[in-house]
Amino acid sequence: MEQALLPLLLIAVLAIPLILGSRRQKKMMQQQQELQNSLTVGDRVMTTSGLYGTVSDISDDATIGIEIAPGVETTWLRQAVREKVGPDVEDDEVTDEVDETTAEVAEPIESDKRN
Repeated sequence: MEQALLPLLLIAVLAIPLILGSRRQKKMMQQQQELQNSLTVGDRVMTTSGLYGTVSDISDDATIGIEIAPGVETTWLRQAVREKVGPDVEDDEVTDEVDETTAEVAEPIESDKRN
């Protein structure tokens, strides 16, 4: 009786991780497909090769246009989009504000004063 259960137990031990792994892979593929279908013009994205850009053309089912610099558009497979990223900080938005606490001027040392 115990010898008959051993092969079944061995099969279960090997089959359960395979089933769980395939379910996890299916879920990841579904999430990636949803991401690719949800892309719209103006989305900031990162490709699988690490290139950042803005989606500029979604007219084709298989490819998208990504603007990587002003006036420079490249064509990519939709599958190459890895993730959506936050908006890019424009140069106009960056301000050079000085914190008043760090902008204090120190008094000159007595030996530096010249009469």
